Parts: sequence; C-alpha cells; structure tokens
Amino acid sequence: MSKGQPLTKKILAKAAGKEKVETGEFVEAKVDVVMVHDLTGPLTLDAFEKIRKKKLWDRNKIVVVFDHQIPADRVHSAELQKRLRKFVRDYKIENFYDVGRGGICHQLLPEKGYVRPGEVIVGADSHTCTYGAFGAFATGIGSTDAAAVFATGTLWFKVPEVMKINVTGIFKKHVFPKDLILHLIGLLGEEGANYKSLEFSGPTIKDISIDGRMTLCNMAVEAGAKTGIVEPDEKTFDFLNGRVDKPFTPVFSDPDAEYEEE
Repeated sequence: MSKGQPLTKKILAKAAGKEKVETGEFVEAKVDVVMVHDLTGPLTLDAFEKIRKKKLWDRNKIVVVFDHQIPADRVHSAELQKRLRKFVRDYKIENFYDVGRGGICHQLLPEKGYVRPGEVIVGADSHTCTYGAFGAFATGIGSTDAAAVFATGTLWFKVPEVMKINVTGIFKKHVFPKDLILHLIGLLGEEGANYKSLEFSGPTIKDISIDGRMTLCNMAVEAGAKTGIVEPDEKTFDFLNGRVDKPFTPVFSDPDAEYEEE
C-alpha cells in the first residue's frame, strides 16, 4: 500500500494536474506567479524576444521589481532599467515596482499579497525559495526559464527528494532563526541538500515568527536545496489576511507522508 505524500509533492502534483508525483519524475506544472528584478529582467527579455512570441501568458501574474541596482550604478545599468520600463509599458504590466515604490523583492512579494499557500511561484533569483515560508512551492530559476514562463505560464520540474527537518526545543537568549539555519547548513554541508526540498516542521518551527520562517526558507538554497517550505498555519493566514485579495487553497502534508530523509 502506497504511503501519503509530503507538502512539496502535493503542490507539484496539483500544479501538474496529477493525483500524485514520484521523486525524480519530470512534470510540467502551471506557474501561479513569476518574478524578475532589474538584474535578471533584461536577460529574461533577451530570451523572450528570441521566442518570437509577442503575447504574454498573463501580465497580471508577472511581477517586476527594481531592487538590485538602485539607484543605477552606471550608465549601462540605467539603460537596462530603461528597457525594462519600456517592456512594462508596452505590455501593460501593473505589478511593477520602480525605484522608490517597492523594496527588496523577497520582502515585497509576500507583503503585497503575491504569495499564496499551495501555489507554485518562481523567480529569476536564487532566493525565491523564501516564499516557501507561506506553504508555497517557490524556487529560483534562470532568466531563460523565466522567459518561457512569460510565454507559456508553465515550466517543467524534476520532482525533488523531500527531506523533513523536525526541530524541537526553545531558542536561548540571543539565538535566532538565522542561527538555526546556519547550524543546519553546517550539518548538511553546502551541497548536502542538492535539488532537495527541505520541509521544516516541529514545535520550534510553529513557534517561529513569519519573518523567522522566511529566513529559514531564504537560506535553504545555501545548502543546495531546490526549495525550503513550511506548512501553513494560523500565523500564515493571519499574515496574509488583508494582503491577499484572491482565493487560495492551502495544501498540507498527508498524515502518513513518506520522506526520503528525516
């Protein structure tokens, strides 16, 4: 009798229109949100133009944030930003955060309600895995892949192994989630979680604030992980209340979920 599936696999199965997925399987998943910033956006446009497809998949699901080179540090940077602004105007992308309007992309997307539990979110930045703190499958992709999402709204994924990290205990004074993830990376090694999903769970994780969970998931990539993720709970929903204006369906691990490592 087959066992249940962890959160990561259930989200990918849902996005791929399948009942379940297996580790190592390749799936074509529907993407809910794609993000590019001023550093990776121009490269995405290069690839998008080569596709020779004029129509975007869904302009309302594309988020463009200027946060890496602002103000522009040289003429070349300013020209690239100018090009991105033209793209935004031409395609009527409303989810655009220019200089002075937004902030750090990985903080901005959750605060502005673009991150929702149970969804697939990709971004042309390695720390896109930050959004896993809200129970989403979130991962960084290359600019060429981002262009493919611009055009089709889908992307293929190899279903990762899922490692369950159960954390117990109470933080001592002057110990924070950043210390926890650094300790875990030290245990795993910088390549110890290559292309794996790190599912953080346990009573300690439940006690951690939303920003603490974001810290954990943000740095999952430093151990080589495909993503880091925390199952949504009341803290998640409280944070999203008043920020998210679209319905969403949270996904939870099966009680008998099977993990490659625990």
